[in-house]
Amino acid sequence: MGFLSVVAAATAAWIFGAIWYGVVGKQWMAASGLTEESVNRSNPAPYIVSFLCALLVAGMMRHVLVTSGVETVGKGLLTGLGLGLFIAAPWGVTNVLFAQRDRALIWMDGVYPTVGMALMGVVLVLV
Repeated sequence: MGFLSVVAAATAAWIFGAIWYGVVGKQWMAASGLTEESVNRSNPAPYIVSFLCALLVAGMMRHVLVTSGVETVGKGLLTGLGLGLFIAAPWGVTNVLFAQRDRALIWMDGVYPTVGMALMGVVLVLV
């Protein structure tokens, strides 16, 4: 596991996010209080920053996997799933509740780090 695996893992999770939010986009926008008119799709900053954040997460996941001795696809998947479901997603739940946002955001925004980190775990042990 090296730099290339981190970039590949971040890319896999980022692409999953694009697909996921493409599927739940209308529901997510409604729950977030956004409309097609209020979203500036020509602004590249959110896309760039989200990829940079995925790189940070993948880099830390690489460290966790290496120091934990995770070397198989199954263990990479399980570790990523656990980190997403039991570390990342609960922070999102906290943010949604304290911000008094629509609770539908909990599952929509919880799936992304959970599945994204599971994908990262798989890619990190494969590349």
